Amino acid sequence: MKLSDFDYDLPEELIAQEPLTERDASRLLVVRRGSDRFEHALFRDLPRYLVPGDVLVVNETRVLPVRLLGMKEPTGGRVELLLLRPLSDVTWEALVRPSRRVPVGTRLVFGGGILRGEVVRRVPGGLRHVTFLWEGKFEDVLARAGSVPLPPYIKKPLDDAGRYQTVYAQVGGSAAAPTAGLHFTPALLEKIKEQGVLIQPVVLHIGLDTFRPVRVEKIEEHRMHEEYYLVPEGTAEAVNTAKREKRRVVAVGTTVTRCLETAGADGSVRPGQGWSSLFIYPGYRFRIVDALITNFHLPRSTLLMLVCAFAGRERILAAYREAIEQRYRFYSFGDAMLIV
Repeated sequence: MKLSDFDYDLPEELIAQEPLTERDASRLLVVRRGSDRFEHALFRDLPRYLVPGDVLVVNETRVLPVRLLGMKEPTGGRVELLLLRPLSDVTWEALVRPSRRVPVGTRLVFGGGILRGEVVRRVPGGLRHVTFLWEGKFEDVLARAGSVPLPPYIKKPLDDAGRYQTVYAQVGGSAAAPTAGLHFTPALLEKIKEQGVLIQPVVLHIGLDTFRPVRVEKIEEHRMHEEYYLVPEGTAEAVNTAKREKRRVVAVGTTVTRCLETAGADGSVRPGQGWSSLFIYPGYRFRIVDALITNFHLPRSTLLMLVCAFAGRERILAAYREAIEQRYRFYSFGDAMLIV
């Protein structure tokens, strides 16, 4: 398939620059895979579309303040790092800008000197391995020296960094939020539980591919960056039982989808941890996920390709045209879609 098959035109004013005051006040476009008609609701109406016995799976990853603005020593030249994943207790893989001016051996300083680093390896794609030196707890130092890396299409500063975290975020490690989960509130989750829906967690730490565009015209040639995932035993058991009993597994977001489909490649989800480089595009046969909650994604992105694989390219592009016509808000702080 061609990259251009996943293109669409979006008016810039529909790119949400900030979250709504109430998380669950976002709009919800309901897409049924057996129909070309769409339903319009609010996210807080989600319980209407869930039934007792459904298993709702959420991603408990938490975004770390992994965007570091600093300088090179001794020249004082500016440098920006986006930490992607830890390789050891002291070394991280990072996206570096400007990459051409940061060779191996470059010494870096952040936060006025509370965090120092040295580039120890060059990796293709503008990546570097950076070894750090600091005093105290790394997460405390990172919180002081770094910031949450908002997507580049969000131009407005975020007043409350907590709004770029889900209310159930637990496990630090992501460079971006699993945005489908940003719409949930504790009250909404409790309401869903009370109606007999089982809520289960997984972890998938979001890395480079959230920020990296697809650069090949033939999408089959694209290669995903590896991302760490964890499936607890309880989640695997709940999902596998639901599949045996013909109950639905509802994934909150593309990250949960990739996690479950990676761990369930043979049709049964295996508990444990690992690294996923699964690239889902039209033609993929889903083994685990039966319904999907997701936001509206960038054109030509792997996320849009996944959603098209789940519900059909023509149906999803028609849903996007409907959302644009109805003035839905797009991308990370935008509205949501439910595919059943």
